[in-house]
Amino acid sequence: MPLPADELLQGTLDLLILRTLSREPMHGWAVSHRIQEISKDALRVNQGSLYPALHRLERRAWIEADWGTSENNRRAKYYRLTSLGRKQLVEERASWQRFTLAVERVLQTT
Repeated sequence: MPLPADELLQGTLDLLILRTLSREPMHGWAVSHRIQEISKDALRVNQGSLYPALHRLERRAWIEADWGTSENNRRAKYYRLTSLGRKQLVEERASWQRFTLAVERVLQTT
């Protein structure tokens, strides 16, 4: 079943966050920075999108968080994947691969 555009974008952000947190726990700004860094500045996640997404993923129990101290000695909430989040990441990646393959097929048709 096709996804509405806003759900597709939201799902893509969720996938990026889950993948980023699969390596190590991070605070929100670090998640955003890492996505930007890995994408070579092609993807920039603003705070207005990032924090609602992090809270949504927490509500779904895909991530959990604890307070800690950041690298510049500020109090920060550190997010990490749960076992449910790791399973969801596998599903989200498979779904993304099916989607991108379908788009590529359409683009290649003449």
